[in-house]
Amino acid sequence: MTTSREDLLHAGLARDTLTVAAGRPPREHDAPVNAPIVLSTTYHETRAPEQGDRIYARGSNPTWDPFEEALGALEAADLPALVFGSGLGAAAAALSLVPTGGAVVMPRHAYAGSISLATDLAAQGRFELRTVDIADTASVLTELDALAVRFDAGQVMLWLESPTNPMLEVAELAVLTDAAHAAGAVVVADNTFNTPIVHRPLESGVDVVLHSVTKWLAGHSDVVLGALVTSDPVLRERLLAHRTLHGAIAGPFEVWLALRGLRTLALRMERSQATAAVLAHRLVDHPVVRHVRYPGLPSDPGHGRAAGQFDGFGGIVSIELDDVVTADALVAAVRLWLPATSLGGVESLIERRRRQPAEPKTVPEALVRLSVGIENPDDLWTDLDRALQQASDRHRADRAGTPPVGITDTPAGATASLMVDAPADAKTDATMD
Repeated sequence: MTTSREDLLHAGLARDTLTVAAGRPPREHDAPVNAPIVLSTTYHETRAPEQGDRIYARGSNPTWDPFEEALGALEAADLPALVFGSGLGAAAAALSLVPTGGAVVMPRHAYAGSISLATDLAAQGRFELRTVDIADTASVLTELDALAVRFDAGQVMLWLESPTNPMLEVAELAVLTDAAHAAGAVVVADNTFNTPIVHRPLESGVDVVLHSVTKWLAGHSDVVLGALVTSDPVLRERLLAHRTLHGAIAGPFEVWLALRGLRTLALRMERSQATAAVLAHRLVDHPVVRHVRYPGLPSDPGHGRAAGQFDGFGGIVSIELDDVVTADALVAAVRLWLPATSLGGVESLIERRRRQPAEPKTVPEALVRLSVGIENPDDLWTDLDRALQQASDRHRADRAGTPPVGITDTPAGATASLMVDAPADAKTDATMD
């Protein structure tokens, strides 16, 4: 007996159940419970090839199928997803849907790689690139109306990212999608931050959903993959052709790891979101923090939209400090949080985004992005609280020309120790070794 994606969807299973049940091998006697890894570049030919036959591994690999089935089911798609060798590989395929001479409307704040790719293609004359404040619905509608006058149907793409990276702005997805379709535009939504546990853009009418599988879906910071999901068979064929012809394919082992990570997605997202909410509420009252960006805060500008559209508020928190020096000192002072780019892994990451040259200049210099992992919330808070105070003390001391009290420069080569069992409100000094 085979449990198909359609069977699972029609059964009305919850998303957390789908993460475990979708993409399993057929229920046959002696069949494996988990999908196997197929390491082969070519396949037997015993007759003339037919549509859908496997011929060469650039076109398909049996290891991709379970992951694509599972992600398609999670995103409530009518078709399996398409896995790519990276998130940018998937983004390039999505942008290939725009004909030469067309136009792309993209958030001014979005994943820097997507913006850089679109900017590069626009500079080559592939299309016209327009950036907008995606949270300002009126301005986006005005832009779409103006482009509808100049371009034919199918020549314009609206690129959505909500919440945006790293500003966490929230767009009115359904409103913008309807307006884009009325203007003849194709709509792509990057759902990396939310994952299908929190939101499923296809349900809002979006045409194509993009994922950096590297992040929450795989969830362990050990694979680089991307994916696209659509319910439109024509669009899927075009995206599949781009993947095959441009060689943007994924290794079978990486896809197998991603599927294994997908099995715990709901649990990881539940923990990450719960901890992010705790940290965000504590950070609001922290004397060193100037501003907290998190859609789960009632005071956040995007809170109402997020509460109305999403099934949660995500695991990313962005904070703004007084200046770059304090922000960099914070990143250097943490001992449990890991100073690194990327997001969505089991470990908590911290980064001042403007350290990345490609980050839009409208992102505040002193903004620090927190990717919340699955560690104990009080341990994360103790480390962050201590590091914030230490960064502030050091900056004040540097300006005054005196060493800060209780902080000693660490000799090179010394061993670091971390105090993670202190009370949540303690102001402890971890040894900086």
